[in-house]
Amino acid sequence: MRLSPALLCAAVLATLPAAPPATAQPRSPAPPRAVTPRGPLAAEELNNIAVFKAASPAVVNITALGLERELFSRNVQQVPQGTGTGFVWDTAGHVVTNFHVIQEASGARVTLADQSSYKAELVGAFPDRDIAVLKIAAPAAKLRALPVGSSRDLQVGQQVYAIGNPFGLDQTLTTGIVSALNREIESVTRRMIRGAIQTDAAINPGNSGGPLLDSAGRLIGMNTAIYSPSGASAGIGFAIPVDEVNRIVPRLIRDGRMVRPALGVSGGGADINRALGLPKGVALLRVQRGGPAAKAGLKAFARGDGGIVQGDVITAINGEPIADADDMLDALEKLNPGDSATLTLWRAGATRKVAVTLAESED
Repeated sequence: MRLSPALLCAAVLATLPAAPPATAQPRSPAPPRAVTPRGPLAAEELNNIAVFKAASPAVVNITALGLERELFSRNVQQVPQGTGTGFVWDTAGHVVTNFHVIQEASGARVTLADQSSYKAELVGAFPDRDIAVLKIAAPAAKLRALPVGSSRDLQVGQQVYAIGNPFGLDQTLTTGIVSALNREIESVTRRMIRGAIQTDAAINPGNSGGPLLDSAGRLIGMNTAIYSPSGASAGIGFAIPVDEVNRIVPRLIRDGRMVRPALGVSGGGADINRALGLPKGVALLRVQRGGPAAKAGLKAFARGDGGIVQGDVITAINGEPIADADDMLDALEKLNPGDSATLTLWRAGATRKVAVTLAESED
């Protein structure tokens, strides 16, 4: 005869000895194990701790707000629609973050490290570089700005620190190294952000807009993107170099927008250069009448009775090679309206240089 599993378990239990009767005396608890002294922290650990303690008061949480209509009502209220990170720029209350953190928002709130929260106003933004500046009415005593470093002298292998609010969690520190320099990443406007810093410090959703620091605790970049099929950190993160941030943020604070200097020209793409056998550069298809380029004698390519009338190709600005329209915009954005720029031009096989006084763009 074959017993069922239930009957077999019952038979086994019946053969087990009965539990001893409860004793009146309680057992004494087992003593905890002795703690082993660890000795002093390593120098690298001490520096990690020092960098975080010094920088964390300057790192903020940003909650982007969206409009939502109440059910069965015409009332509209602001509700959280996403979070990101930012950092205090100065004691006047300016906070820097990524443009994409607040891109679709109708408002934002900034929470400081001490958990005090303030309504934020948008001061200005430059989507081409994914940079935005907010302002909060917090007491100056609560606002601690990060020391600003330099990104032009970074080297692959340097240690870096990223502080942010990944997945909405409160201030998290991750460490890594500069993995590569001069990377290109795409902004929300499809313009290329050049000179980006690549790091293997873990960067996750919510870290956007947070600071990337060097081992001295100086700001060297703003974390902005990750490369990951899953959307989580895969050891490839990118930061906008601080030299770009430090160039653009003061202009956003001053003007409320990035005021581009203008040449008063429209250029063609690389296909035009290839079709006409032109060197690398921006072939001028239109020169605005009365604009800086026209005053300097620049000419656009045009159709004539005998074929194409040769115009100018801008091949360099202030000695910086220009391969396409993005290069030209990058070079111009380093200057201000009213500045003088030296253009290197190619026309019909001859090269020359001309000085141009830049105007203010209308966009």
